[in-house]
Amino acid sequence: MQDETKQVQEIMAKRTAKNSVFLNLFQDKSYLLKLYKTLHPEDTAATEDSLTDVTIENVLTDNLYNDLGFIVGNKLMILVEAQSTWTMNILVRVLLYLAQSYHEYFQRTSQNYYKSKKVKMPKPELYVIFTGNKCRKPDRISLSKEFFEGADIDIEVKAKVIYESNEDDIINQYIIFCKVFNEQTKMHGMTRKAVTETIRICKDRNVLRDYLLKKEKEVVTIMMSLFDEEQIMRSFIKSEKYDLAKEKAILMLRDGKITIDEVSLYFPELLESDIKELEEEIVQLV
Repeated sequence: MQDETKQVQEIMAKRTAKNSVFLNLFQDKSYLLKLYKTLHPEDTAATEDSLTDVTIENVLTDNLYNDLGFIVGNKLMILVEAQSTWTMNILVRVLLYLAQSYHEYFQRTSQNYYKSKKVKMPKPELYVIFTGNKCRKPDRISLSKEFFEGADIDIEVKAKVIYESNEDDIINQYIIFCKVFNEQTKMHGMTRKAVTETIRICKDRNVLRDYLLKKEKEVVTIMMSLFDEEQIMRSFIKSEKYDLAKEKAILMLRDGKITIDEVSLYFPELLESDIKELEEEIVQLV
């Protein structure tokens, strides 16, 4: 049990250290610029050099939650990815990410918000990229509306939600990539084939084609490592439930709430060999 816990901790550390496809794609300045121009096509003067990546690393999120931050001029752009499961808790993630982003910004720019001089801060623009189906989901979401019934609260967070569209921009291509991947995992399970088929299909459809041509091996490695981590986490959770069942069985046996013959009825996850061990333990306790 101790070894399994250590193994999961190591995997979690690895997860926070590596890039997801989302971050790997947009940490490339050429694709980040395309993302920015998708959101601000009117800014024709923007260049790769004018973008400053301020993505937070290893603070609030691991890479199962893909949060991207960058500064352009006087704008702080924050994009949070919501995967196929929709939840308004995404607004809490946005709020915490924004607060941490400003904290790091003041440190980088050597501004002290405890002094009387008013600090300078970039204007926030908050976006949620949802890779599932839109259905009746809103185009804009707000903290006050979703959590406080629209009350006039002392702090507000609003975010624009981006869904799949008919546009051929870099954001929409990423959403399509995610949907193709979901389709392939339904067909092939959490396997290497699902990954390679996703990449093949997207290249054929001209979806993130240049990126996938340049970084195909890296993308496969990133996606396969997520499979490995999910498998380890599932094994860990199963082991935790198993140990908890044994502990509960011992307590119920000791307190006379069940007999040894009833253990398999109440705890079907325990094997016959486990029940024999429990019987021996109870005899020793008595």
